[in-house]
Amino acid sequence: MDGDRMRARDMGVVIGNVPSGPLNAITDVVGVQVGHRTVSHGDPGDAPGAGPSRTGVTAIWPHRDDIVRNPVAAGFFALSGTGEMTGRSEIEELGRICTPIVLTNTMGVGVGYHGACRYLIQHDDGVGDDDVGFVIPVVAECDDSYLHDARGSHLTPAHVAEALDAARSGPVEEGAVGSGTGMHSYRFKGGIGTSSRVLADGDGGWTVGVLTMTNFGARHRLTIDGVPVGRWFPLTDTPVPDRDEGSGIVVIATDAPLDSRQLARLAKRASLGLGRTGSTGADGSGELLVAFSTRYLPRTDEPVSEHRVIDGHWVDPIFEAVIDATEESVLNALFMATTTIGRRGRTREAIPLDQVQTILEQHQYWSNR
Repeated sequence: MDGDRMRARDMGVVIGNVPSGPLNAITDVVGVQVGHRTVSHGDPGDAPGAGPSRTGVTAIWPHRDDIVRNPVAAGFFALSGTGEMTGRSEIEELGRICTPIVLTNTMGVGVGYHGACRYLIQHDDGVGDDDVGFVIPVVAECDDSYLHDARGSHLTPAHVAEALDAARSGPVEEGAVGSGTGMHSYRFKGGIGTSSRVLADGDGGWTVGVLTMTNFGARHRLTIDGVPVGRWFPLTDTPVPDRDEGSGIVVIATDAPLDSRQLARLAKRASLGLGRTGSTGADGSGELLVAFSTRYLPRTDEPVSEHRVIDGHWVDPIFEAVIDATEESVLNALFMATTTIGRRGRTREAIPLDQVQTILEQHQYWSNR
C-alpha cells in the first residue's frame, strides 16, 4: 500500500559494491542543498485550464557561497535530446554553472527561468548590473501533462522562489514531490529519487551524489538490479498511452576535482545507470544529464590559471560510483512515489512493493547475493 513506501535499500536492494553516503542522497556532497515546492490542487473533473495541478519545482544549489561569482565546473550529456535544459550552451562552451538548478514541467520552463532570474536579482544587487551582468539559469523539464493540467498557468515565479528558499542539506524528500509530483516511471508513478556513493580512501575518498527526475520507461523493460521485474507485471486496467516514452533528468554532484571535460564524461556514464533500469533513450524521450564539481572555478585576473584534476584510469572508480548511484536513485523515485490521480481522472499507480519483493524472491535475488 502507499503508506508502506520505502527506499530500495530498506527493501534489501543494494546496487553495486561502493558504499553509500550517510544520507544516501545528493546532499552527501558537502554544500549541496535541495528544496521542493509541490503545486498540487484542484479536482480531476476540472475543465482544461482550470486544473487540476499536479506539478511543482525542485531546486538544487551546488553551493550557497555566492554561486554567481563562484561558479562550479560542469559538464553535460544528452542520452536522448527530445527535451530542454536551459544553460546547456554555457555549460558546453564555458564548462560552468553559476546559478542554482531548477527542475519543473515542460511548459513551465519559462516560469522556472524567470523565477530563478527574479530570485537572484532580488538577493544580489550585482545581478543584471555591471558587477555581475547577466545570468543564464539552468532549468530542466519533463512532461507531466498526463496527470497535470498543462493548459493552466498553475506554476508561478513565487513557487520557484519557495523551492529555492526551502533548499537544505540533509535528507531529501523523494517520490511524488516537487517537480516529480506528476511524473511517471515504467507506467507506474515516478518522481524524484536520489542516491550517493563514497569511494574508498585508496580511490580518492570522493563523494558522488545523484538526483533524478524520472518520467520514462516501458513497463516490460523495468529491471531491478539485474532482475527483469517488469516482465512479470501485467499492464493494469488503468488506461495509459500506447507510447509511454517520457523523459528523465539526472543531476550529478561530486567533490572530486574534475574539469568540464571530465564532468561531461561522468554525465555520459550516468546514462548507463538509466539503461540498467530499462531506459532505451526512446525517440520521444528527453533524457538529459548534467554533472558538476563543487570545487570552484576561481575567477582571476591572471592570464593563465592552473587546476589539478583527476585523469586517466584514476577516474574509473568515480564512473562506477555514478552508474550505481543513478540506478539506485531511479529505483528510489519509483519505490517512494505514491498513487496520484490527475486530470480527467487519470491515475498513475504506485508500484506495489509487495509484488516487487515476491518477484525478487522468485528469482532468488537475496540468496544469490
